[in-house]
Amino acid sequence: MTDVRIGLQVQPQHAEYSKIRAAVAEAEQLGVDIVFNWDHFYPLSGEPEGLHYECWTMLAAWAEQTSRVEIGALVTCNSYRNPELLADMARTVDHISDGRLILGIGSGWFEKDYQEYGYEFGTAGGRLDDLAEALPRIESRWSKLNPAPTRKIPMLIGGGGEKKTLRLVAKHADIWHSFGDLDTLKRKIGILKEHCAVVGRDFSEIEISTAVANARGAAAKPDEVGPALLEAGASLFTVHATGPDYDLTQLRDWIDWRDNR
Repeated sequence: MTDVRIGLQVQPQHAEYSKIRAAVAEAEQLGVDIVFNWDHFYPLSGEPEGLHYECWTMLAAWAEQTSRVEIGALVTCNSYRNPELLADMARTVDHISDGRLILGIGSGWFEKDYQEYGYEFGTAGGRLDDLAEALPRIESRWSKLNPAPTRKIPMLIGGGGEKKTLRLVAKHADIWHSFGDLDTLKRKIGILKEHCAVVGRDFSEIEISTAVANARGAAAKPDEVGPALLEAGASLFTVHATGPDYDLTQLRDWIDWRDNR
């Protein structure tokens, strides 16, 4: 039987940090496998100038707060940090957490972040090219750091671009995070398998992660969508919760499904 893992993205928007801390503690107590945040500087929904917190300083705090769950960003924006610096930050949080960090990374897309913080937005293709150049630099820096990471830090790549992103997944990722419906997932898994064959990668080494939401954006019921997603090849299922009050009802449902299927 395929191992199923459940993730929670605690979206760090519209909430005081005490509420975020409490949500992470509750999720770990409930038995979630991974707790994610995201790497933005402003809310993605609701009041555009609402409460918000930075990604990587938060992950360091989570590393100290938690003891069992893996932690990571869903996903880090490659544009916001020099690749060598990001590698060192990840290695540091890896040590603080005693080896529980996942480096989730993507090419970036939220234009307001770029404009307000002074990064060049460029084009989607250019940002993907930058990501392709950054990933081997991150891996190279990990080999030079003293102390070295506690383990091979798992790399999660988010995104569904069929020509560039999925090729990067085939070359570098331990986890691929996807969005979209069941048919889209099946089709993109087929394309990812083709990229793996081209670059000489064993497809079975890549964990398939998916956001579980229905067409209205609400978390889907696990017994309705879980079995088909699992049959398609997904094994990491991530729900989200947002501020100001983090409702973990859907998380409980997915954990129950994982434990009782």
